Amino acid sequence: MTGRTRACALLLGGTVALLAARVVVHAQAPAAPAAAPAPAGPLKGDPVHGKAISYTCLGCHGISGYKNAYPMYSVPELRGQSPDYLVAALHEYRDGDRSFITMHAQAEELSDQDMADIAAYFAGTPLRPTGKPEGTVPKAATLCVSCHGQDGVAIAPMYPSLAGQHEDYLVRALDEYKRGGRKNPIMTGFAANLSDDDIETIAEYFSRLTPSLGTEPRPWTRLSAE
Repeated sequence: MTGRTRACALLLGGTVALLAARVVVHAQAPAAPAAAPAPAGPLKGDPVHGKAISYTCLGCHGISGYKNAYPMYSVPELRGQSPDYLVAALHEYRDGDRSFITMHAQAEELSDQDMADIAAYFAGTPLRPTGKPEGTVPKAATLCVSCHGQDGVAIAPMYPSLAGQHEDYLVRALDEYKRGGRKNPIMTGFAANLSDDDIETIAEYFSRLTPSLGTEPRPWTRLSAE
């Protein structure tokens, strides 16, 4: 092999080795992290569609003063409630965190969007807090108002408003939290320390507050898109 040929061979070999090294380095370099997906915002409820799919709900929640046959207590008022809370409640019924078989059967058939739509329909225009108590808050309810409001209107959308809610429904709900029928950890811890008299006092106080929750309109009431 001539000197010129040997030089060409060395140059070619060096070029191949350099290219191979670049390929290895590129292959070993860590991949750039993928962009994190944007967090999904809360679903926007459509009250018109909510009305269309809630005909079975209106059989109980559309009748003023309607009561369950067993156990006997008033079906809760929903008009004026926060849609966020109604969606959370439907999720708890669907997931078994609230042990009421009728509501579980209803909720397990609903998609998340269905829940948002039904909540928007039943809530209507949520109550607005005044921040002022009506009379003296009873001792048993002093902790309650920190979330449910001095006037019974919740301080944040994830909490339920209690103003004007049926007294017997509130008694039932607190009893379920106390005995494990509802599994919200905050309410379970709070209700565990309540006596039966405390529960009656709390329920009576919130049930008479105004402005109050109300009954959803009858199924034939016209609803315009908001």
